Amino acid sequence: MNALRITVLTVPDCPNAPLALERITAALDGREADVDLVEVRDEAEAAGWGMTGSPTVLIDGVDPFAVPGAPASVSCRLYRNEQGRAAGAPSVEALRKVLAGATECCDDDLLDPIGRAGRGRRAPVERGLRAVHQAVLRHFATTGSAPGAADLETVAAEVGRTAADVLSELDAEDFLALDADGRVRAAYPFSAVETPHRVRLGNGVEAWSMCAIDALGIAAMLDQDTWVTSSDPVSGHQVTVSFTSGTERWEPEGAVVFVGRRPGQGPAADVCCDALNFFADRSTAEMWASRHPDIPGRITGQAEAVALATQTFGPLLAED
Repeated sequence: MNALRITVLTVPDCPNAPLALERITAALDGREADVDLVEVRDEAEAAGWGMTGSPTVLIDGVDPFAVPGAPASVSCRLYRNEQGRAAGAPSVEALRKVLAGATECCDDDLLDPIGRAGRGRRAPVERGLRAVHQAVLRHFATTGSAPGAADLETVAAEVGRTAADVLSELDAEDFLALDADGRVRAAYPFSAVETPHRVRLGNGVEAWSMCAIDALGIAAMLDQDTWVTSSDPVSGHQVTVSFTSGTERWEPEGAVVFVGRRPGQGPAADVCCDALNFFADRSTAEMWASRHPDIPGRITGQAEAVALATQTFGPLLAED
């Protein structure tokens, strides 16, 4: 189990930032945690982080003291202690309670959004796995659809195997997923069938992605302009993310991503992908989570979601 990640979001020179850090240290009482102080300078940056005032404390990317519907803000934030008095930071007792809860639920396998128990999605070189896997991904990127076995035979033959054999092994290791007829139904981040997440590439190709994190990872994997269109599963509001000329833009500005995983074993296509969605704002993400208590997960801000997607999918087409 990894150390807790605690992020304190503040405006520059916030007088309550030292108090928040002091109380976090007291609440941890020697337990291991990665604690970062992040300065937020404008409303757009605050929206990306899910910051609703300075200081805001995130535990593994989630604000445990969030007030539903509170807007992104760089103004001062006040907290109520156990006696109802206002203070510039959460009390030590309140922090101890949320830290205890985070420690109980931060099992990496449970919240692993990419499957494979955190082992990553880059196939090994051995037995032609990486070559065929990359050929599948490039076919999606240039056509928007899945390749057939015939499209992969030449690559597989270079290591003395058939495409069907290599695809079967890639499926068994959850680098991709096959349907009952042995056809590619998913090659993370791409989907061969329609999903809520549409991606348009700079080369003009349009494709479906498996989930929100997958959609965000396509730009990093292909290193080209990308436009993502999805919808909030609660409100139905459209969510768009564009990566153009090195600039990232989210609409609405307060959009977030829920990262979850259904309990049990199975490929990511079955246990993860429908539990990773875009939401127009934090309140609808919280509402969705409350309606699906059987799906453990957490709400991530834009910066963390993009970082996770880049880490997961950025290396997939890198040269050996």
